[in-house]
Amino acid sequence: MSTDTTDETAGGAAGHRTYRQVLTGNPRLAVLLAGYVVSSVGDGILLIALPLLALRHHGQLSAPVAVGLVMTAPYVLSTVLALSIGLGRLRLPTRAVVITDSALRTVLFTVVGLAAMADRIDIRFLVVALLLGSVLHQTASSGRRLVATGMAGKDELFTVNGLLGFANSLALYVVGPAVGGAVTVAFGADVAVLLEALSFLLLFGAVALVVPPQPRAPRAERSTESGWRILRLRPVAARLFFVVFFFNLSYMPVEVALPVLVNGDLHGDGNTLGLIWTAFGAGALLGGALTGFLRKLHQQAVLVAVIALWGGSVVLLALAPSGPVAMCAFALGGLIYAPFTPIAYTFVQSELPPHEQQPVITLWTTGSTLAAPIGLPLSGPLVSALGARGGLLLSAALTLVLVPFAAKGLLGPRRVA
Repeated sequence: MSTDTTDETAGGAAGHRTYRQVLTGNPRLAVLLAGYVVSSVGDGILLIALPLLALRHHGQLSAPVAVGLVMTAPYVLSTVLALSIGLGRLRLPTRAVVITDSALRTVLFTVVGLAAMADRIDIRFLVVALLLGSVLHQTASSGRRLVATGMAGKDELFTVNGLLGFANSLALYVVGPAVGGAVTVAFGADVAVLLEALSFLLLFGAVALVVPPQPRAPRAERSTESGWRILRLRPVAARLFFVVFFFNLSYMPVEVALPVLVNGDLHGDGNTLGLIWTAFGAGALLGGALTGFLRKLHQQAVLVAVIALWGGSVVLLALAPSGPVAMCAFALGGLIYAPFTPIAYTFVQSELPPHEQQPVITLWTTGSTLAAPIGLPLSGPLVSALGARGGLLLSAALTLVLVPFAAKGLLGPRRVA
């Protein structure tokens, strides 16, 4: 191809149907999204429960290092499998992966929750359980998006990706942390972990109920190229892949520093941490609702602007003198960040035929989340050395340094492929 993309693709996405029109016109998709919302509430609960379990059972490890290890463990084996799909020729049935991952996580968090209730848990048990029980989670994460967008028409792609972002913001960052904070304070982190298990049991049922088994694609339509090879044929999308990776890498100190900041300088507890994440989700919810109004803007320019403004919001979070101020700063961050993922995925998916989407979207999702198993273990010692506020300022600085590189890669002159 002679250019990276067409002007139409660079400037906006094709879909023009509203959220309500898509949901009322496709009841099966509505049921599937409800299952996603419930499981995302469970993941939002984990944002509170897992760091608190790590802080309670860190043993001789420093608290930031323990939090970093616990938050890293779910990504390690999961990333290896997902890279085998994105960089190689391994292909797995999308529906089967989502169902199997849901069942596996139901078992994993039931075991972890019951072990914690019986006080039979330590940091090694927690890390190993998360390592093994999350092996399919990266592949299933991209699979959930592919199943949802596959149930909609191509003209609904932007809307469905926006719905996924909106639902994720509502469940993962508003409802989930609020429930997680309240449950951990009232009943303990072990009960909160059991709620995560229940949420994935309900997702298992939703996918099994409304997503039909997929027929095997004709040989002529099966992609034999790796996701990276396919992505390289679309240079702007390839450069965006690296921008997303480094953006997520620069974010990782936030996940380690925030619970330490709450338990330290802000003199808070699990409920305080839950409220701060809920504030982020409230901002992201508003941002997700407004994402549809951005479809006519130049997509790459919006992505660069989000990176710059997010860096500023992390500076405000680092300087927050109290819990309410931290909530306001993180709410602003959620508002700013919300359009990023729907726009990025819509941009990439609109460039791909269906048979190329699993390797590329799996690689894309894995590449963006690969920042976690790299950044989180590094963030633990850095936050230990710099303190919670120093770790947040480091995250902001790395993000702001990325802005000129992102602008050059996404907005610069187009190159012939």
